[in-house]
Amino acid sequence: MALLAPPPPNAKPFSISKLGHPTRRPAQTPVRSGVSTFVTYGRNISTICNSNSFNPERRVCFSKRVLPIVRAASILGSEEEQQEPSFGRILLSDVVVKRKRNVFWGRRWNFLDVGTAAVVVVMHLLCLFAPFTFNWGAFGVAVGLYVVTGLLGITLSFHRNLSHRSFKLPKWLEYLFAYCGVQALQGNPIDWVSTHRYHHQFCDSERDPHSPTEGFWFSHMSWLFDHNTVAERCGKPTNVGDLEKQPFYKFLQSTYIVHPIALGALLYALGGFPFIVWGMGVRIVWVYHITWLVNSACHVWGKQAWNTGDLSRNNWWVALLAFGEGWHNNHHAFEYSACHGLEWWQIDMTWYMVRFLQAIGLADDVKVPTETHQQRMAFNN
Repeated sequence: MALLAPPPPNAKPFSISKLGHPTRRPAQTPVRSGVSTFVTYGRNISTICNSNSFNPERRVCFSKRVLPIVRAASILGSEEEQQEPSFGRILLSDVVVKRKRNVFWGRRWNFLDVGTAAVVVVMHLLCLFAPFTFNWGAFGVAVGLYVVTGLLGITLSFHRNLSHRSFKLPKWLEYLFAYCGVQALQGNPIDWVSTHRYHHQFCDSERDPHSPTEGFWFSHMSWLFDHNTVAERCGKPTNVGDLEKQPFYKFLQSTYIVHPIALGALLYALGGFPFIVWGMGVRIVWVYHITWLVNSACHVWGKQAWNTGDLSRNNWWVALLAFGEGWHNNHHAFEYSACHGLEWWQIDMTWYMVRFLQAIGLADDVKVPTETHQQRMAFNN
């Protein structure tokens, strides 16, 4: 996620195979192919992840991407771990900080860094007026926009629909939900999706845009203020060709900052300064930190149900706040899945919305994991 970012150069077409299940293996071992399959809700299907790697006889697709395994602190005593630098464990966690990074000092800030920091600071300063401007109308606007921009905009649209193509929507509805995501002030769809796809591609490695192995607060928010480092690690955003070829998303990218300003003007006209404080400041900061907790807390605290080879965790309280996104280990195990709450008790409001849209005929090609894939990802496999 980037709050402010320049339009990238012409991107190469994005291959959805890059979002498939990563092959996991220890460092320094030969690369082997892994298998990635999924099921459309209610019927099994096989997916061609890459036309060059598809074997029509076996009806499976092979993922060529390799993610380095992040060693847990439980094996810190090994010789190899003792040779690596360590800045200690994160509080109440077994995650070890390997590459402590402070983005605030000792480097040159560019215009985008300053602009992003300014937006974040201003939104937090607005929250200071919340106790003095409270009224039920303003509070209702904040809650309503939290659902519209957080659930429909970020978790359903930016994440599960655009980043992972977990389901399909009619274009008019896809664009409407994406516009809701723009009003969360977390960046335009092209830049948000690009960063998130890079996170999955390089998860918890030295090239991950936001890993807690560089410190909790780095993964939570401070990585946002260092655009050059993200570009150096991941390269140019060439993984969003599917979005860049659509004029609507290019339009949102070039006019991105105008739309939240227009919403702020509308809120001021409807309810004055209290609507600005609650509908913009409080609501945006609330959605900010809930989104950021998925990057930080869900890679630090919680349980791992699947052998993903990274630090992703299932965290129930983040799941409640973030409309189901806190079932993060489930998500990293089955990136293509529209459902993150795989157990009956794992509340996943975004999934319930997807199922509702499917029931009324507005969502199709809804993907969930096959039982075979779940067995392959289990720790006892």
